[in-house]
Order: sequence, then structure tokens, then C-alpha cells
Amino acid sequence: QGQLVESGGGLVQAGGSLRLACAASGRDFSDYARGWFRQAPGKEREFVAYITWRGRSTYYADSVKGRFTISRDHAKNTVYLQMNSLKPEDTAIYYCAAESSGLGSGAQSDYGYWGQGTQVTVSS
Repeated sequence: QGQLVESGGGLVQAGGSLRLACAASGRDFSDYARGWFRQAPGKEREFVAYITWRGRSTYYADSVKGRFTISRDHAKNTVYLQMNSLKPEDTAIYYCAAESSGLGSGAQSDYGYWGQGTQVTVSS
């Protein structure tokens, strides 16, 4: 059994920054790719970013490219999402997920482990 727990969400003004963290426990996720997804009110959950198991490759949705950075700390079994220049349209529940091939994917169905989510609200 493995668990993912997100933290770091909150309320921030437009233009501000937040750093989300996703801590893993219960199993070793070091050979898993890790991803972030988000779901805005009234919308479907969408891909945000992923990082491969070694951390050598990252991939971002066009809507966050240049503003968000995903990283991982293998020693802490934790993945981070640094979010800068936040916009009101970034308001959503943010979920982290783990994908067993280690290569990463933008498809939710490829991820076998999910966290409960953390709320990010960006005010204008």
C-alpha cells in the first residue's frame, strides 16, 4: 500500500507564488514518475506537469509552462510543484499522482496512486 499526501495549498493574490509538496509513504516510489493534475470548479481534472523517475525529464501543460516547476527529492520521497506568477485561472484542487513505468504521462489513467488534493485559490 502506498499513500500520497499533498500540502502547501492556500489563498494567494494574482502574481504571487506557492509551493506544493507531495509526500509519499507506505512504499518506495523512487522508480515511479510523479505528476500533478488539477481540477477547477465545474471542469474536468487536467494534466499540469510530470517528472520522470530519475528526475532528468519534465513535461508541462502549455497553460503553466514557464511559470510552474516540478522537482523531486528522492531522499524525502517527495515531489514539489513551484508555482509562480499565479493567475486566477490557476484556482483548482491540485492532485499529485504516481505512475509505475517511471517515464511519466499526461494521461490520468496511467497513474495508479493519487493523493486527496490540496486547494489553491488565486484572487484577482
